[in-house]
Amino acid sequence: MPAPIVTHTRFDRHGVYPTPERQVTIAGRNLAANAVLLPHHHPYGQFTYAMQGMVRVTANNSSWIVPPQRAIWIPPNMEHTVTVLEPTLLRPVFVHASRSPFAGDDCKVVHVSNLLRELIAALEQHDENEQSDRERLLSETILDEVTRCAVRPMRVPLPVDKHLKALCDALIDDPGVELTLQDWAGRVGASERTLTRLFERELGMGFVQWRQQVRLAHAAPLIARGMPLSQVAAQLGYASQSAFSAMFKKTFGSTPTAFFS
Repeated sequence: MPAPIVTHTRFDRHGVYPTPERQVTIAGRNLAANAVLLPHHHPYGQFTYAMQGMVRVTANNSSWIVPPQRAIWIPPNMEHTVTVLEPTLLRPVFVHASRSPFAGDDCKVVHVSNLLRELIAALEQHDENEQSDRERLLSETILDEVTRCAVRPMRVPLPVDKHLKALCDALIDDPGVELTLQDWAGRVGASERTLTRLFERELGMGFVQWRQQVRLAHAAPLIARGMPLSQVAAQLGYASQSAFSAMFKKTFGSTPTAFFS
C-alpha cells in the first residue's frame, strides 16, 4: 500500500505563522504512519517536535530520527521533508527569522527537557486570536530553554549520487538488513569499488561506519520507549545485546542504559 503523501503544510489552527509582532507560534497536526510532508521551506525557523509518535526529518543532505524525547531545529528557508514513522501528534513551534535561537544554517537536535515540554504544551493552549502577556512570556522562555537543552548528535549524512542514494535510502528504511557492500553493488547497479569510493567522498566514512550510525539513530527512540536492549539489538541486525551495547558506548561514551537514564 503506497504511503499517503501530504502535499501542503497547512495546520489545524489558522494564523499560526510568526510575524514581527508575534514571533513564536505553534501549530498542531495529527499524522498517520507513513505520511510524508513533501520537500518545502518557509521564511521562518521551525522547532519540529512530536508529542507522541516518531518522524524522520531530512534536510541539508542529512537525516534525523525524531521521537518525543528529542526535537530538531530547522533554520529559516531550509528545504526539508518529514516522513512519519508511526502515528504522530506533531506540534511544530515556528520562530520568526529574527529570533532564531541558534546561529548559522545547521539543523540542531536537542533533548526535550521536562520544562520545555510543558512550555510547549502551555503555549498550545493560548488564544490564537489574541496575544497576551502570558503568551509573550511563554515564547521568551521557550527560546531561552531551547538553547539550554543538550544537543544530541544523531545526524546521518546523506549522499547525492543516485546509486549511493538508493543504497542509503534502503538501509534507512530497514537498517537491520544484513547485506554486504558487494551485495548492495549488485542491487544498485554500481561496482563495490565505486560504492566504496563514493562513501568516502560524499559521506566521509566507510559503508560499515555509516550503517552503524543509521542503526544507532534508529535505536535511540526504541530504547527511549522502553524496548528491551536484546530486542533492539536483534531488530537492528546486531549479533548480540553485548555487541550492540559496545558499539553504543564507543559512539556516545556511555552505555545505552546510562545514556537514557
